[in-house]
Amino acid sequence: MSQNVLASSAGVAAQAGRRRTFAVISHPDAGKSTMTEALALHARVIGQAGAVHGKGDRRGVVSDWMAMEQQRGISVTSAALQFAYRDTVINLLDTPGHADFSEDTYRVLTAVDSAVMLLDAAKGLEPQTLKLFEVCRQRRIPVLTFINKWDRPGHDALALLDEIEQPIGLKPTPLTWPVGIAGEFHGVIDRRTGVFTRMQRSPGGAGLPIEEEMGTDEAARRYGADWDTAAEELELLAMTGADHDQAAFLAATSTPVLFGAAVANLGVRQLLDLLVELAPPPAARPTTAGADQPVDGAFSGFVFKVQANMNRAHRDQVAFMRICSGRFERGMVVTHAGTGRPFTTKYAQQIFGQGRDTIDEAYPGDVVGLVNATALGIGDTLYTQTPVQYPPLPSFPPEHFAVARTSDTTAFKRFRRGIEQLDAEGVVQVLRSDQRGEQAPVLAAVGPMQFEVATYRLEAEFGVRVQLDRLPYEVAARTDPAGREILRSAAGVEVMTRVRDDALLALFPDRWRMRSVAGRNPELRLDL
Repeated sequence: MSQNVLASSAGVAAQAGRRRTFAVISHPDAGKSTMTEALALHARVIGQAGAVHGKGDRRGVVSDWMAMEQQRGISVTSAALQFAYRDTVINLLDTPGHADFSEDTYRVLTAVDSAVMLLDAAKGLEPQTLKLFEVCRQRRIPVLTFINKWDRPGHDALALLDEIEQPIGLKPTPLTWPVGIAGEFHGVIDRRTGVFTRMQRSPGGAGLPIEEEMGTDEAARRYGADWDTAAEELELLAMTGADHDQAAFLAATSTPVLFGAAVANLGVRQLLDLLVELAPPPAARPTTAGADQPVDGAFSGFVFKVQANMNRAHRDQVAFMRICSGRFERGMVVTHAGTGRPFTTKYAQQIFGQGRDTIDEAYPGDVVGLVNATALGIGDTLYTQTPVQYPPLPSFPPEHFAVARTSDTTAFKRFRRGIEQLDAEGVVQVLRSDQRGEQAPVLAAVGPMQFEVATYRLEAEFGVRVQLDRLPYEVAARTDPAGREILRSAAGVEVMTRVRDDALLALFPDRWRMRSVAGRNPELRLDL
């Protein structure tokens, strides 16, 4: 191997070692977008943190760029933000919390090396957080836990640790510990150093908090019973062995725990420091061939998200690619693994909310936006030199179905273009029904809120008002041409073609009906 190749390989490995790529996951309203904003504030990327609803003098958060998100105060899309902190490059992926958008969140989790799990101090471990954690467990993604909203009334700190350990078997190992109960937050003690940091929100709450390290004697005098309680709880934690174990954390069997309040930016600096210190950098990634692609190998990456019309000034489509190995250079010609065709990466950008900057190079762990990459779809692998194929991304069976129509005949071209765009992004699945024709496609969704996003975007981005007529189906199973013939005579059953891959989907009103039809036709193929 030549000296130039060795030097290049070492350079890529060093750059990969500087990367931390993680997602923020939680139940809706636990504070994901607020946390994303607070992390960007502490990294000095923005001068003032926004509020999810943008109330008063505080603007909206940069990661919720869609008007619907800003109006409702919820995230319905994933956002990718990159910024530098200390000597580390942070790639932060904010995800939707609502269950209706789980498919988008699950795809994002294929593109990260670790995750931050947010728990609401008053609500503890909620159902959607539990589901997302299970995905992290299956993928062996290390998880840091941030118990949020400690500036409001909530559960006892020790009880919250039990909520983490009992249902999911993940050992909590607190690295910071609060002084003061939830709602009376004075600051945190660093369990490894014993240093107490007093915390106070800045005027208005949008700026960096006021922090002051305080000696134990002064803290005990000032906070009295609250300090004594925290000291007793720390002794109990020490007795039970709840100390950080890096190997267990990387093996996804334990989780470091921190306390704070993202909306006031309290405890966020500590989280950011620990992400740099503890979270794993990019590592070799498994391929469909069964081998692992090393980070210092030739370039490769995969598309985990497609998004259009993020900025009205651009009106373009962006394919978000996670770089898995090698050095990416803007303009390089790569190979599309699915087709074997060359693809030129002329328009490569880093996306920060609606903002975007052209980039010339990127490394493993980075997320690059490939602009106007209409030939790319979700799950596509790109590579140079030796062929690489990464595993396909998860796809969820739809449970809600509706016929989409527009009464404006002059807008049909825009209607069709909008439907095609939503299908490419995975906002909904688009089905073709022989009995309804091209002018009335069927939209299939995991959750009903996806329909709201689809109709909103068709009107806001394509100027088309759409009427949705719900269909009485709840179950979709994949079948084959022989199955389609069998099901032609089955009452209350319909077979449609999924546009993105020409798969035949048999739609049933419920599982009982599906089992009944399958029982009478043992040769029928039905795959959920």
